[in-house]
Amino acid sequence: MTYFLPFGKNTTLVVSLLRTACTMSTPATLPPCAPTFSMCSILGILHPAQPAASVRARALELSRLQRHRGPDWSGIFANDQIVLAHERLSIVDVQHGAQPLVSADGRFVLAVNGEIYNYRALRREFPDYAYQTGSDCEVIIPLLASLGMAGPESGNHPTDLKILEKLNGIFAFIFHDTLEDRTIVARDPLGVIPLYTGFNADGTLLIASEMKALVPECRRVAVFPPGHATHSALGPEPVPWYSPAWRSFANVRRSAAPPDGAAPPDSAAPPDGAAPPDSAAPPDSPEPAADAAMDRAAAAIRTALEAAVHRQLMGDVPYGVLLSGGLDSSITAAVAAHYAAQRVDDNDETTAWWPRLHSFAVGLEGSPDLDAAREVARHIGTVHHGFTFTVQEGIDALRDVIYHLETYDVTTIRASTPMFLMARRIRAMGIKMVLSGEGADEIFGGYLYFHKAPNAREFHEETVRKLDRLHLFDCNRANKSMAAWGIEARVPFLDLEFLDAAMNIDPELKMIRDGRMEKQVLRNAFRDLLPDAIFRRQKEQFSDGVGYGWIDALRDHAARTVHARDMERAHHRFPVNTPDTPEAWLYRSIFEELFPLESAAECVPGGKSVACSTPEALAWDAMFGEHADPSGRAV
Repeated sequence: MTYFLPFGKNTTLVVSLLRTACTMSTPATLPPCAPTFSMCSILGILHPAQPAASVRARALELSRLQRHRGPDWSGIFANDQIVLAHERLSIVDVQHGAQPLVSADGRFVLAVNGEIYNYRALRREFPDYAYQTGSDCEVIIPLLASLGMAGPESGNHPTDLKILEKLNGIFAFIFHDTLEDRTIVARDPLGVIPLYTGFNADGTLLIASEMKALVPECRRVAVFPPGHATHSALGPEPVPWYSPAWRSFANVRRSAAPPDGAAPPDSAAPPDGAAPPDSAAPPDSPEPAADAAMDRAAAAIRTALEAAVHRQLMGDVPYGVLLSGGLDSSITAAVAAHYAAQRVDDNDETTAWWPRLHSFAVGLEGSPDLDAAREVARHIGTVHHGFTFTVQEGIDALRDVIYHLETYDVTTIRASTPMFLMARRIRAMGIKMVLSGEGADEIFGGYLYFHKAPNAREFHEETVRKLDRLHLFDCNRANKSMAAWGIEARVPFLDLEFLDAAMNIDPELKMIRDGRMEKQVLRNAFRDLLPDAIFRRQKEQFSDGVGYGWIDALRDHAARTVHARDMERAHHRFPVNTPDTPEAWLYRSIFEELFPLESAAECVPGGKSVACSTPEALAWDAMFGEHADPSGRAV
């Protein structure tokens, strides 16, 4: 049997079910090598004050507001202690992968949104656990059960939550022990996966993947912080479980100078069976002053990113890569194209059912990104799809974008609107997963304002601040723009092993000086994989690259829509993060209609920015404060 799916005007994807019978079958007993992925939505109601039957019905009603994240199936677990609802985006194992996951003895229950990339290694640590599914996330149950869910009397609180450091992945989960009536809630280190909390009129705690599922029920909502967890034995406040040594500039300086010929301490070896794409050594730096330290750093970055991309290609569904033609997405696409021909799930032993990688770009007609993406696609051999949108289509989508993104941040909405429109086109083609290049600019100081960093310490501390706040901006955009149409976005630059390698590089090597461009060490690491024009292409923010007319059109539209008297009264109507431009006022007014709680407004970041800087970096140059604008053109 063969299915034909339309791919643009002249292309047809032929999916042969005969060819994939082995990988798509669902055996009665699932082997550990048959993962199911859980990029979905979760909702929890803890210790409800109302009768269980009514709470169950309310949970289903609220969870339905997140169903775009998991349109394939719904599941629920309910008792007097907790109600957990789940909306599933099925990637493989449609029959056995439903959530919430329950241990064989019925004691432990888990609702999770995310992926655990190192689940195979963790399963080997818990061989006696009776796994009920092939889910990569099910390994969280024996991992947390190993704590015994004991209270503070065990003597190992709060540090026992450090056990979460064993997880290399992106996740938000609610784990409940029905025997002890104790619960752990946790979010991944950088907040790639969204998570919110709220309290209703009864004082009951609710937890959800998206704020829209809480606002109808709760009097107050809040963002659950990345890299934090709550344990019911410790109280309701989230406590940090992730605090890597690279947060400290002094620690990075101590670890950044390995002896000649030695690999940096946090570099990652390629996975077994995965040959790196011609990466025996990085190419020579194009700068005449390149030295051994730069070469070592480039080699470590290349090895670690190749391993991260390879890990994140696991799965049995049609996938692709978002390709803007910028440095980060081009590198991601080039490495993924090398690995795409083989199935990652069996250590590259069999041919992938869709061995040629598909890439996707979006922009206004004639935009820089569309041209650059086509050039990269030709160079690396992807099947490329360039989508165009009109300014009016973007303006028409603003309300939907603000609803799904749950933000009024100006730069996020500017960039999310084209991405949101592209996601709908991608999903119509049957794609359920894409790789995306978020995180590289934060790690390597890729935004143009970084050229004003006064020294290596300031440079490094700004990269840490940017990573701390990434969940409020680019992670929010990538996850929710795609999830709005039932697509999972994976971000290899935010893989924890890669992050350790890249953030332990001497910040001096990342700085924009001595003839170096922004992200020069990353450019050096992958120069041989990219066209020369892309290697030398300067950073453009996504909202600029889709077409310079896009931002100007948004400003003009807002100026026509928002009256001068609205701006004069803005501080009365919007006391939290008062908008200071008509564009900001427009987005804020739409947000307030959709999410009328003041605490919802407090979930969105505020403060001045120049070219996506943090407010702290405005001190680097007096001109930054005078001409602050989130657009990359402000520098």
